[in-house]
Amino acid sequence: MKITKIETLVCNARMRNWIFVKVLTDQPGLYGWGEATLEWHTRGVLGSIKDLEQLLIGEDPTRVEYLWQIMYRQHFWHGNGIVRGTAISGIDIALWDIVGKVHCVPCHQLWGGPVRDYVRLYSHLGGGKMEDFYDTTPGDASRFADLAQKTVEDGFTAFKTMAVPETMPLEGLRPIKYAEACVKAMRDAVGDDIDIMVDCHARPSPRMGHLFAEALEPYGLYWLEEPCWPEAAEDIAAIQRSVTTPIATGERLVGIHAFRDLLEKRACSVIQPDITHCGGLSEARRIAALAESYRVSMAPHNPQGPVSTAASIEFGFATPSYIICEAVHRDVPWRKDVVREGFEVDLKGRLVRPNAKPGLGIEIDENEVAKHPFEQEVPQRSFYADGSAGDW
Repeated sequence: MKITKIETLVCNARMRNWIFVKVLTDQPGLYGWGEATLEWHTRGVLGSIKDLEQLLIGEDPTRVEYLWQIMYRQHFWHGNGIVRGTAISGIDIALWDIVGKVHCVPCHQLWGGPVRDYVRLYSHLGGGKMEDFYDTTPGDASRFADLAQKTVEDGFTAFKTMAVPETMPLEGLRPIKYAEACVKAMRDAVGDDIDIMVDCHARPSPRMGHLFAEALEPYGLYWLEEPCWPEAAEDIAAIQRSVTTPIATGERLVGIHAFRDLLEKRACSVIQPDITHCGGLSEARRIAALAESYRVSMAPHNPQGPVSTAASIEFGFATPSYIICEAVHRDVPWRKDVVREGFEVDLKGRLVRPNAKPGLGIEIDENEVAKHPFEQEVPQRSFYADGSAGDW
């Protein structure tokens, strides 16, 4: 069995261009699906996949670890940058899909079988509609309460919100009080039985991150995410030590070495590797094993397309430290049209039961994808009041 070609399909989903990766073999009808979506870097990822293809043509697709090592270590430059790491991830996911199909089992069976009966999903506030989730301009906090209630009505028992506004390196009380008002409104609206996560999006400086964490401590957050730049692991660790709220981070890190540094500093309670960026399912499994030794939970970052979601769910069924799966469902109204999924979702509680189909259990409808060709992603530009560039 040999790899004959690697194809890429781009599907514009407003904020993101989903990049689907299709690894074809010389066995009729045998191919694998992966995803390598990276916002605002679509052309770079497509070029990187094309560069990697020359290393893989003619190779056995079931030698997944061998091929991962080739992609990561050869061509001299290691694959620990975001663009090449994403390209490797998309191909790696597709290879695991092939292996599952070869052995006629879901991917989670390849990794030792299910360790849980279901995986719980959590939603973005607004279901992934970018205007609802990413608009944090200080205003009426009741908007957050309304969106929170709608999310619970959709069956979710957990959701994530960006209640922390874009913030200069040092500000007064205004952004702190606004974030607190938003979270209080949501907690009052949904009660204590619903898990609320707040994503700071690494907007604050370390000191402002401390202030946000302290202000939101009384509201029993499931976690506080990226309270400052991921490059500042020691500062994230200091924030984690200063509050009882679990701190989550890691979505922008590529490779096990970056997570080693995060874990050694005891910087967080939850790590969030993105399976489409960190090195694919192969590297995510290594990161999970490392996190297990520190008793740190895992909740992969996953706001992308349907292949990423299927991969995250398969990974969750075989990973003891995995606690919850990020999922968006209203980013585009035709999301379900481009994919057939093997897993089933119980809408009461948004619980996913194991997929019984081989590999990732999904099939991409290429005709539907073709209806949504590449468009430049919606720009997200952030400037502070004084005109200086900010963190979006």
